[in-house]
Amino acid sequence: MKQMNLTPRTPMSYRPSFRFRPEYVLLLVLVLEVLFFQINGRNFGTRDNVENMVRHSVELGLLALALLPVILTGGIDLSVGSLLGLCAVVLGKLWRDAGLPWPAAAALTLGFGALAGGFNALLITRLRLPPLIVTLGTYSLFRGLAEALTRGTDAFTNFPASFLDLGGGRAAGLPVQAWIFLLVAVGVWALVHRTTFGRSLRAIGFSPEGARYAGLPVSSRQTLVYVLSGTIAALASVTYTARLGTAKADAGMGYELAAITAVVLGGTSIFGGIGSVGGTLFGVATLAILNNGLGRLPSTMSHAAELSGLLTGGLLLVALTGLRLSTQWSLRPRSRGSGVRHF
Repeated sequence: MKQMNLTPRTPMSYRPSFRFRPEYVLLLVLVLEVLFFQINGRNFGTRDNVENMVRHSVELGLLALALLPVILTGGIDLSVGSLLGLCAVVLGKLWRDAGLPWPAAAALTLGFGALAGGFNALLITRLRLPPLIVTLGTYSLFRGLAEALTRGTDAFTNFPASFLDLGGGRAAGLPVQAWIFLLVAVGVWALVHRTTFGRSLRAIGFSPEGARYAGLPVSSRQTLVYVLSGTIAALASVTYTARLGTAKADAGMGYELAAITAVVLGGTSIFGGIGSVGGTLFGVATLAILNNGLGRLPSTMSHAAELSGLLTGGLLLVALTGLRLSTQWSLRPRSRGSGVRHF
């Protein structure tokens, strides 16, 4: 008898979506880190050390939150660390040289950060320059301006006690800057995950031209995320200055790379379209615990502290590899069954 294939002529079906969840993997890494350093580290689990970790990771966390919306659109901002340093200098000059009270100086510093972010956006959206090249240029520009304003050596100190409380005070059982960080985290989470604006960022990251054809204002969305990035970087400069009690041109040096690492560790695709605030927070916590714990190992294990960069790079490569493999798995074709009947 003739064999008839009754399988519908439809596109090939695919495996059920299996999405690699960096949040789950990082949670496991965090648990292992805490257990290892609790057993081997000196006073790792004490309240003072936990509070110290929180205080020292707020600026990194703020910059990571600033970068998340930018990277979701497929962009990048390498200038956030340099902008932190420039805004710290601007804050110091407004307070000391212009004689403004520190709340007014801080508010104007936030405005300056927004303008700096808008400058990046102008070059990217109007001149259609690559974000990598633009922000690499402003990375050097902002740091150079900070050094020029301070002549490379001047530092701003003797800030009022009410300002220093932002970096050393406590409120409701937590460091003051931790509450600032939590407010920003909630705001960015709501923006990215609970608004049409956040969904449009993912659409732009997946396909900017497709988003334009769909009627999305791509340029204005990109402008807003860079302005937001600059504003949060300026806020990080305020908490940084309050924590250290000084504002210098080298503030925030190297923070941009650590912040990008935290974002990517959390599962955000460097090509845009995929990412979450929760994953970013796990990435920040992973780096904060790793750096703090390595510094608290006993002298017999002191060589482990030298492995900080190696371990961070290894975690980053594992996260990137896992995200890539999960994407390939989700798109791997499978058969529904032969669908062949015999008559």
